[in-house]
Amino acid sequence: MRIAFVLVVGLVLGACKSDPQKCEEACRNYAQLVFWEKADAEVAATPPEQRDELRKKKLAEFTKNLELGLNTCTSKCLSANNDTDMNCMIKAKTAKEVKACVAD
Repeated sequence: MRIAFVLVVGLVLGACKSDPQKCEEACRNYAQLVFWEKADAEVAATPPEQRDELRKKKLAEFTKNLELGLNTCTSKCLSANNDTDMNCMIKAKTAKEVKACVAD
């Protein structure tokens, strides 16, 4: 799962010109929206008394995976030189919207 997350975040982001801060913001937003879409569904499917614990585990997983993939994602973003995708990913509010920003 962790490797897949890093690859998805790293490969999807043909997204930024030479602005490391905006690239990082785009990467973080993409990762957050996509990860939590799936994680929230898992939490909702869990019995209510187990949700808080599962949410804590998912938060730890997200944080770890983000830190592992953020530098790669930002680097690929900087190399891609694509302001349109980057701005789209920053503005996205849902996983569907952010995925549409990088759909080929």
